Amino acid sequence: MKNPISARCSAVALLTLAAALSAPAFAQDAGSGFDAQALFAPLSLPQPANAFRDGAGRPGPEFWQNRADYDIKARIDPATHGLVGEETITYTNHSPDALDQLWLQLDQNIYRSDSRGALTSPWPKKPGETTDGYQLDAVEVDGKPVHYLVDDTRLRVDLPVALKAKDGQLKLHIRYHYTVPGEWGGRTAVTPTKNGDIYEIAQWFPRMAVYDDLRGWDTLPYLGQEFYLEYGDIDYAVTVPWNWIVEGSGQLTNPDQVLTATERERLAQAANSDRTVYIRKPEEVNDPSSRPTRSGVQTWRFRMEHTRDVAFAASPAFVWDAARINLPDGKHAMAMSIYPVEGVGADKWNRSTEYMKGAVEHFSSKWYPYPWPNAINLGGHGAGMEYPGIVFDGYEDHGKGLFWISAHEIGHTWFPMVVGSNERRHAFMDEGFNTFIDVYASDAFNHGEYGPKRDSEYAPNGGNPVDEILPLLADADAPTMMAHADAVSEKYRHSLTYFKGALGLVLLREQILGPDRFDPAFRAYIRTWAWHHPTPSDFFRFMDSAAGEDLSWWWRGWYFHNWQLDMGITGASYVDNDPAKGVTVNLASKQKLVMPATLRVDFADGSHRDIRLPVETWRFSATPKLTLDTDKRIAKLELDPDHTLPDADRSNNSYTMH
Repeated sequence: MKNPISARCSAVALLTLAAALSAPAFAQDAGSGFDAQALFAPLSLPQPANAFRDGAGRPGPEFWQNRADYDIKARIDPATHGLVGEETITYTNHSPDALDQLWLQLDQNIYRSDSRGALTSPWPKKPGETTDGYQLDAVEVDGKPVHYLVDDTRLRVDLPVALKAKDGQLKLHIRYHYTVPGEWGGRTAVTPTKNGDIYEIAQWFPRMAVYDDLRGWDTLPYLGQEFYLEYGDIDYAVTVPWNWIVEGSGQLTNPDQVLTATERERLAQAANSDRTVYIRKPEEVNDPSSRPTRSGVQTWRFRMEHTRDVAFAASPAFVWDAARINLPDGKHAMAMSIYPVEGVGADKWNRSTEYMKGAVEHFSSKWYPYPWPNAINLGGHGAGMEYPGIVFDGYEDHGKGLFWISAHEIGHTWFPMVVGSNERRHAFMDEGFNTFIDVYASDAFNHGEYGPKRDSEYAPNGGNPVDEILPLLADADAPTMMAHADAVSEKYRHSLTYFKGALGLVLLREQILGPDRFDPAFRAYIRTWAWHHPTPSDFFRFMDSAAGEDLSWWWRGWYFHNWQLDMGITGASYVDNDPAKGVTVNLASKQKLVMPATLRVDFADGSHRDIRLPVETWRFSATPKLTLDTDKRIAKLELDPDHTLPDADRSNNSYTMH
């Protein structure tokens, strides 16, 4: 797209504000929805700057964050669809507060028939589509049983002795079991295929809630709006029948025990190949020789460093392939795909690893390097869900749909896996930010094979995004992007959180700041908040400071409100009726939001001139007059000629001179 930001210096030289305005300074013009005082007023952000989070949107000098490291062992029983597990959590309290209790998340409890999530879900469960959730067999601290309380999807552990502030540490041991949901489970499920069930295992161990400087323990119940988790290292072991393949977050640490010599050799080949290499071919799925043993069980061991979570998939039905990912500074990772034979096809999962490789390489070079050894795409029942290092997609996906969902889910590596925003409160910092980086990944992959991105997440009708967003902006019932994630109904979830969230950043990058200011600031934001927990206030402050622009008006109109934009030209006349002396242009805003815009002057001789109108054009009035130093006859004036702004009514965007 043409960048309208690049020639601003010459534009400013061409443009002066008229001395006389049609209304007194700061007055709202009669009959107009625009109010300069409202739009350009100082903005008070929800979280104040302090010693923990500073005025530049960075972690402050007294910032702290607790840590949770896990050692987990699990066993799957195919006969009962049961998972039996035990974990030891090493929890480190870096906060300035002594803690007399711990809170954990028990997300499997959402599948109980009496859970808050089940009772308030927009998708009521059918008979039989429930489980008993987590069954806790033991809860111990430093080897001794402790009192605990289960409340819906939360677990409170009462400590006999408070955990010391400033680096106090304890070990919490929990034994538990639960029934893995069927296909109706959504993000975690058992999916049948002709060669065996696929176990998609997520939210599978009790996980520490976050204790932070914002509100202490963040104990929102799990109603379906994803996660807010603490960082650490996770070692986990999964015991399954001998003929199963397991792939999951992190690095497989015992390949000699669970892979054949042929599979290890193929993995080594894939690690040096830009083309997809089969680790287990479709025709080998039911071949006993594709497994190193012929009976009993095997235990697969993985390690994931610097992560907030892990997930895995296990099945006898997996085809498995891989290829090398080329990262900045000569580093590498592996793209992998696991899927049943039903997913095999030239336009289907045969290209999954290619898609993962392309997306990760693009995101890594443009924004921040991929941090983990593997990026795995699972072809299962189609949850379309992301976890660190592994994503769950559908084995029936194909073509552009498979590319878009694969790129989107692995794009969540950056938001919220690396930049650990609170998905249960601020969904736009998760889905909106990720959809934004996806827009450019679609353009970049294979010379634009699947660009531009037009799917359920972004401009779903296939048209111009700034036109497709207009019904949402005009909807008086639509929530704002600052609305609590659980308060956004399914009717608005994609259009608001994904689409408007992404388009807001596209407009900020391409129309307000320009890539030369936006890109370094956004990269610095990712780098600064990697492995930490930023709030919307931190992001807004960071972009203001790093990009060198007070964007209060944009945050107010697009994020804190659902304001519309309707700018137009109401008239124009030559100065002293002489084309050689310039032209005065009458503008108008009929809605509450305005934006920088291009004004194109088409001259009668066939030439044209583009002038960038800054947002300050509107700082005093809804009907400003601009005098341009043109020197020849004009045929037409047009506002936003390239159709890049979400203007509610474009009928008044052009004016023909006589």
